[in-house]
Amino acid sequence: MALTEDKIRFYGDALFQALQTRTTLKPLTSQDNLTVDDAYAISKHMIACRVEAGERIIGKKIGVTSAPVQDMLNVRTPDFGFLTDAMHYEQGQEMPISSNLIQPRAEGELAFRLAKDLTGPGITAEDVLAATDSVMPCFEVVDSRIDNWQIKYEDTVADNASSGLYIVGEPVSPRGIDLATAEMVVEKNGQFLSRGSGVEALTGEPKLGTPVNCVAWLANTLGHYGIELQAGDVILSGSLVPLEPVVSGDHMQVTIAGVGTLGVQFV
Repeated sequence: MALTEDKIRFYGDALFQALQTRTTLKPLTSQDNLTVDDAYAISKHMIACRVEAGERIIGKKIGVTSAPVQDMLNVRTPDFGFLTDAMHYEQGQEMPISSNLIQPRAEGELAFRLAKDLTGPGITAEDVLAATDSVMPCFEVVDSRIDNWQIKYEDTVADNASSGLYIVGEPVSPRGIDLATAEMVVEKNGQFLSRGSGVEALTGEPKLGTPVNCVAWLANTLGHYGIELQAGDVILSGSLVPLEPVVSGDHMQVTIAGVGTLGVQFV
């Protein structure tokens, strides 16, 4: 049975308040029997609160793509969330995780910037590449408003796919780059941390095999909810490596073959 509109607003407001005060909530799934559609409705209300407070939606993200996160949630289905201008950082900027986030974890990704709208269903990988202006190395720093990351799938969906902050590097054209085999190497505090490749952008079902297909999946899934990817949007295509807890003082660097290198200092 679907949640009432009052319950959806209640949970959306609670998550927004937790975001503002850097506090956490008990898992929503421990308080109510949420469906996935309920969770997305809560997420949309939470984002509406952020927009009403002055933020602007500038993109979307795919979450729950890496095998460790899917294993943690016992699901093989990704989710999506919204990106706002308050989450965005450019190369060279320090990222204030200690003052903005609660329990941050960083992951290396490939980001896309669109030049054309993409409206699902029916979007193909060819459509994505034709609509893509550029790709960029990216760190997404996810966060959770749920106690100790004790989340089920519906909890992270409701919490805007556990979005936190993100930073992107220099843009390059995707033409001529094999994004399925492009290797990613992540370092933390000058030491090798992890390695991945484009085929690991979505390891569950369906096994999409490239970040381009992940963006197509996102466009088609959003289409089910009457949402489109818009020209100018930044799209985070999903983690290629495991999540890594980070604290103030940490430095991370990601290099994607053919795309470039991005470093970030956390404060």
